[in-house]
Amino acid sequence: MIANIVSRRVLLGNAVACCTGKRARSWPLASTSRGIHVDAPPVIPTLTSSYAHGTSSFSLLNATVGEALVRTAETWPDREAVVFVQDGVRKTFADFNEDVERAASGLLAVGLRPGERLGIWGPNTYEWLLMQFATAKAGIIMVSVNPAYQLEEAEFALRKVGCKAVVCPEAFKTQKYCEMLRLICPEMATCPAGDIRSSRLPDLRCVIVLDGGRHPGAFSLDQVLQAGDGRSLRQLHELRLSCDDPINIQFTSGTTGQPKGATLTHHNVVNNAFFVGKRVGFDWQPSTRVCLPVPLYHCFGSVGGGVCMAVHGISLVFPSPWYSSKDNLDAMQKEKCTFVYGTPTMYVDMTSQTDVHKYDLSSVVGGIIAGSPCPPELVKRIISIMGIKEVTIGYGTTENSPVTFCGSPLDNMDRKSNTVGYIIDHTEAKIVNPSNGQLLPLGSSGEILIRGYCVMLGYWNDPEKTRECIGEDGWYKTGDIGSLDAFGYCRIEGRIKDLIIRGGENVYPAEIEQFLHTHPKVKEVQVVGVADARMGEEICACIEVKDEQELSQEDVKAFCKGKISHFKIPRYVMFVSSFPLTVTGKVQKHQLRREAEERLGLAEAVASARSDDTSA
Repeated sequence: MIANIVSRRVLLGNAVACCTGKRARSWPLASTSRGIHVDAPPVIPTLTSSYAHGTSSFSLLNATVGEALVRTAETWPDREAVVFVQDGVRKTFADFNEDVERAASGLLAVGLRPGERLGIWGPNTYEWLLMQFATAKAGIIMVSVNPAYQLEEAEFALRKVGCKAVVCPEAFKTQKYCEMLRLICPEMATCPAGDIRSSRLPDLRCVIVLDGGRHPGAFSLDQVLQAGDGRSLRQLHELRLSCDDPINIQFTSGTTGQPKGATLTHHNVVNNAFFVGKRVGFDWQPSTRVCLPVPLYHCFGSVGGGVCMAVHGISLVFPSPWYSSKDNLDAMQKEKCTFVYGTPTMYVDMTSQTDVHKYDLSSVVGGIIAGSPCPPELVKRIISIMGIKEVTIGYGTTENSPVTFCGSPLDNMDRKSNTVGYIIDHTEAKIVNPSNGQLLPLGSSGEILIRGYCVMLGYWNDPEKTRECIGEDGWYKTGDIGSLDAFGYCRIEGRIKDLIIRGGENVYPAEIEQFLHTHPKVKEVQVVGVADARMGEEICACIEVKDEQELSQEDVKAFCKGKISHFKIPRYVMFVSSFPLTVTGKVQKHQLRREAEERLGLAEAVASARSDDTSA
């Protein structure tokens, strides 16, 4: 199935090249000043229907991630590529490229081969980034595993895509990664490293532990780095990788509630990084230093951060392995960052720091807000409190590599705060009637569809789900409701998908409902997202208890702890005697959400907080 989609993508790329009259070529050297060209938003209205095409004066790039890094390392060998503040790690592009080649050679030496899957499970560390590029260089498909996954979630992800290897630290905070792996795969205790035989994970052969200690059945990272020799290095240099090869599998929630593996190619992520970087100015100011607190296992971090670093030669500053608003502000000040990434929740935390005014953030001129809907008031707070005047909002999905709309740093306040910008270069978007797929008049609200280089190959080993969201014509159905104005700027107005976005984390209610239904005292449960000033949305479990049974909020949360990820544990538990139903007997979740917010007193609290934000 993947192979068939690759063939379709190659043909589509050739067609685009023929239509534009441009040949694929290496990306241009960065210019030294900002210029106005056809890629800028129009100054007069140009759209007459709800269809937008991102015209561009630059061709799509024909390069792998590894080739992008080599080119940048040759251009700016002594420039700082990455800084991990808490770990004291600093690497130039020359240093990083050398480490990547050594690690890629080591992965081949311990038995991994191009096309096989390697899962990375852990927080933001240098080793995570190193493995991202080493797998890309060796043609191995990296599987991004949420570091908060508990045992059953991790087992599902690793089994779903047939991971041959897992890379993880021994532990981080309360997450005992090696301990969970041993519970899933007790054969580790008796199998030699590199030759694990697991009944529950039949494809798994290799575990690589990032800490210095020795673990039965596992390699340490040092052993992998030392395993590379002349033979594996020659093997690495003889690889002939295509930019249409899959490079990354990222899990995203879907209509069944079970995570699905969105499969992205070199072509997807290299071009998305290139054109998003151009949109926000990385090409005209390559000395950009980006403060990057967002998780690497998300596209926002791995593509917007890691791949952008390789393509544009920007420097990445990681404040801490896990998000901390204080660490973020410290890093921006001490490392003289010029740009910052974050979800709305992260910006809420930073602007709410009582001593934020004490930090010297004068070096920070721009930033991107993405990951979940952003209230207009928050954009104004970021500009007024943090002084980041060229902040923009980005919109996209994991399936689209991820960004499809993004504003210009020079947009006016209305566009900055009330839209997600205009379509990315070489990308198409249209607004259609969700019921029949017909194109809607300009300004009408409907489902957002995307087509172009950015659309994923498909969901790994799930052709049925792939066909549900990508039509034969190549259009990807986002499930989001929005509208386009005459200038091509998009406003996001809601979601068709029954999805909760909590602080940038996508949470599918059905997954939590299915889990809570396993509690012996639960008769029925419906999970909804309720308004929250900090997280955007919080999870509320509405539970109908079985007759003659008693259950408390504490009982429910204790039942969840250690069994599902912490961000999926409901903050609110509301006990009900019935649910609002349609005439056909379906639960009216929109009505349930309103009732929950009123009962919990959340609607007034959120409205009050937003009012305070506006006055600030």
